[in-house]
Amino acid sequence: MTHNGSYWFDSLAPDDLGLAAEPMPTQVDVAIIGGGYTGLWMAYYLSEYCPHLKVAILEAEVFGFGASGRNGGWCMGTSHDVEALLSQVSTRATGLRLARAMQATVDEIARVADHEQIDCHFEKGGNLMVATSPFQVTQLQDELKHLHQVGFTEADYRWLDAPESRARVGTASNFGAMFTPHCAAIHPARLARGLAHRLKARGVLCLESTKVTGYVSGRVETNRGELRADKILRATEGFTPTLKGQKRAVLPIYSMMVATEPLPGSVWDEIGLVHRETFGDPRRVVIYGQRTADDRLAFGGRGGYYFGSKVKPVIPGDDPGLDSVAQSLRDLFPVLVDYKMTHRWGGPLGVNRHWRPTVTFDPETGLGSAGGYVGEGVAASNLAARILVDLVRGEDSEILGLPWVDDLARNWELEPVRFLGARILQYAAERADASEAELGRPARFWDGLFNRFVD
Repeated sequence: MTHNGSYWFDSLAPDDLGLAAEPMPTQVDVAIIGGGYTGLWMAYYLSEYCPHLKVAILEAEVFGFGASGRNGGWCMGTSHDVEALLSQVSTRATGLRLARAMQATVDEIARVADHEQIDCHFEKGGNLMVATSPFQVTQLQDELKHLHQVGFTEADYRWLDAPESRARVGTASNFGAMFTPHCAAIHPARLARGLAHRLKARGVLCLESTKVTGYVSGRVETNRGELRADKILRATEGFTPTLKGQKRAVLPIYSMMVATEPLPGSVWDEIGLVHRETFGDPRRVVIYGQRTADDRLAFGGRGGYYFGSKVKPVIPGDDPGLDSVAQSLRDLFPVLVDYKMTHRWGGPLGVNRHWRPTVTFDPETGLGSAGGYVGEGVAASNLAARILVDLVRGEDSEILGLPWVDDLARNWELEPVRFLGARILQYAAERADASEAELGRPARFWDGLFNRFVD
């Protein structure tokens, strides 16, 4: 089977990997392009609500090959656009509804995993956003105050003072943390592969090694021939630019990850994460970590963008960007200096031009899509898939009132403009983070430049 290089795939059991080949159909009711979380969840809920439909899910590699099998395993009760919605009085109620829907989505994924007996190592230990510099205490406490003002409570977000925060996660510097219980650590590939196996058992046509090159209303073009479908739903995320006519629809940027060897109890006594809390800090080049069920530290950070929206299916283990991620992990936990990083990997994720997810379906053409999670798609993909399935079914539901519906983004700029913009954004983020780490105060110039390019 094609391998994506991640620890998550390396650690799968043989039974999780095997999925018998399916013959290529000529006609289906619904064709889903993309075998990551979004496509898998679409197929799952369609098979729940519309078992009479003939559904095919088409994946160029293997199910979970992309971001769904390579991410940090944060099943988060929020999404990238919630903060922006909450910051404006006019959109605050909408942001709160979306946040509550995302919080409920974490529990929905737990429900399905339990019901379908998918052992994805789900552990709802919450999330710690750690102040690793003193000035970040004020920054995070101001954010916490704002969250409480707009309608959240201590049950949603609360402050941990330095001793309590250090007891939770023993980072080298730790001045306190904002904690939310609305986040679970998972084994992402086990969730993706488990869903694929359940779908196949339900009669969904699970077509791996079936690369889609383009599609129009009623017809999908693949390397295995043409497929006709009444409804065609795209769920290709960071791989969208590989499709005909979609070069500028989604910007593929990269996530980089490392995982340590299993760590002994003495090291975990120092690091903490007893409840498998996920953790990060407020830096702009986002970091994310978790304690795996087999006692490794899996840790990631954002990578860059390649000219022309080039999609690299696999990031080689010797990529310099992975050195930076590994060093960041060792800086946070110096105790790791004598322990190996046994896995290094990366891959693309998808960003819409307006930096927020979108879900759309046109009943006239039968075409729909969902995605653009800006790297926060483990839970958001489930909510987006449920929204799209309700649109396909013509079902009036509460989640159809969420702001992702038909919130279409314009295309990304032509090259070299988008390449230059992406590089400036990355450079400003790196300079701001480096300046703040060195001087221990906000980097106002670089922060201002960074924020100008995130719009």
